[in-house]
Amino acid sequence: MAFWLNSFVYALSLLCLVKVWNAYQTYVKLKAIPTVGPSGFISSWIGAFRFLFHGREIIQEGYSKYRGSAFKVPLVDRWMVIVSGDQHIDDMRKALPDHLSFLDEIENTLQTTYTLGSSLHSDPYHIDVVRSALTRNIAACFPVVRDEIEASFKDEIPEAEDWKKVPAYSSILQIVCRTTNRLFVGLPLCRNPEYRALNIEHTIQVVTSAQAINAFPEFLKPLVANFFTPISRSMRKAEKHLGPIIRDRLEKENEYGRDWPGKPNDLLSWLIEVAYGGERRTVRDLTNRVLALNFAAIHTTSMGFINALYCLAAHPECARPLREEIEAVIKTDGWTKQAMGKMRKLDSFLQEAQRIYGVGALGMGRTVRKDFSFSDGTVVPAGAHVSVAAFATHIDADNYEDPYEFKPWRFSEMREQEGESIRHQMVTPRLDYILFGVGRTACPGRFFAVNELKTLLSHVLLNYDVKMEKPGQVPPPGWFGSAQLPNTKAKVMFRKRKFS
Repeated sequence: MAFWLNSFVYALSLLCLVKVWNAYQTYVKLKAIPTVGPSGFISSWIGAFRFLFHGREIIQEGYSKYRGSAFKVPLVDRWMVIVSGDQHIDDMRKALPDHLSFLDEIENTLQTTYTLGSSLHSDPYHIDVVRSALTRNIAACFPVVRDEIEASFKDEIPEAEDWKKVPAYSSILQIVCRTTNRLFVGLPLCRNPEYRALNIEHTIQVVTSAQAINAFPEFLKPLVANFFTPISRSMRKAEKHLGPIIRDRLEKENEYGRDWPGKPNDLLSWLIEVAYGGERRTVRDLTNRVLALNFAAIHTTSMGFINALYCLAAHPECARPLREEIEAVIKTDGWTKQAMGKMRKLDSFLQEAQRIYGVGALGMGRTVRKDFSFSDGTVVPAGAHVSVAAFATHIDADNYEDPYEFKPWRFSEMREQEGESIRHQMVTPRLDYILFGVGRTACPGRFFAVNELKTLLSHVLLNYDVKMEKPGQVPPPGWFGSAQLPNTKAKVMFRKRKFS
């Protein structure tokens, strides 16, 4: 007994020593970059704890002091170098992946090797499928997406003559999960409650598991991951639902060729089309890709829509001009992707909601693979982590007039200026609006996401009246670390639309 107790104490001591030594090495390399908060090697751990509850304020303080340059803040598991200003953001935009790596940062933050599967990091072909096939098929798949929006709203928020309180976040999460999976895997699976619950819970499990794994040094992560990661459990559940569908499609393709009769036009089919052989063409790997893309899509789209819904319910005076635009466009173009593209006020409303409520304090995270020099001479060493002060950029008065005020037509008015009609679309990445990032790593699914958000909000506007339970107030979001999260407890009042 004493032997095992001593071994455990020695192992724990070694763990602490390794963590401290690695932290000290990074601290020395970054010493030239100013720190916001405690800057001492020991005192910075106090700053890291404080960041968990005051991350937004700490980054805003750094932005005010060092706008247009770099500063650093301590996080629980690393130092984060934070930059701001057009030039620094553009430097990151132009950086090659072998200098600043987005995929490495995702791996380091989410520990994807353990939480989502190693093949997603080593062979991320699903990203190209989203960038190409998904984007290319938005118009063709628009009718089925809209059909699922109508069906899911009928189930989750039935039209009622009198005002009815709706737990907005949980209801919208179900609607978005159904709608997204109608395009991902089709009927009837997208409506299966167990399958939907799996995808919603999987995201939460991945994030919490990654946080636990990140508390340990590299050499212990494979061991620790066995206790914390949800992938085996999630895969078993997912294969129960997806396995028979995948096997059936693979068999039909083998028998009849790639364009077999009745082949569904959905994400799963597009993944199979490029799964030429080897590990790619297995039930397990294809199931994992669908899970991973649900992880990327469901909660982000749900949060984006709930932000817009809260803004609409808090500003019901916006409903009339939005309805007038939607009805005018639908009258000439019908319910199509092309029609969604013509709805400038709707696009502006969504953009403004996300500008204020849709970004965290940090964005565009990168891991530095090789020493990287910014235009002003700031050098960030290999192994460090760099992000942009996203929320501070979005509320900078030099970028936006009255930045704290919700102005629903802010971006549609910008688009009326000569030569600005494309630049201020929601899907267009730009240095002062970094919801989707910028450059070659800008979110590949943003075209589908924005189209889905527009269709969802259009459906609400044409079929419901909405208002907040507390009139005129957007429910205050929550902050944890650098993450901004919509209020999950607020109720929105719905009733069947009254024509006047």
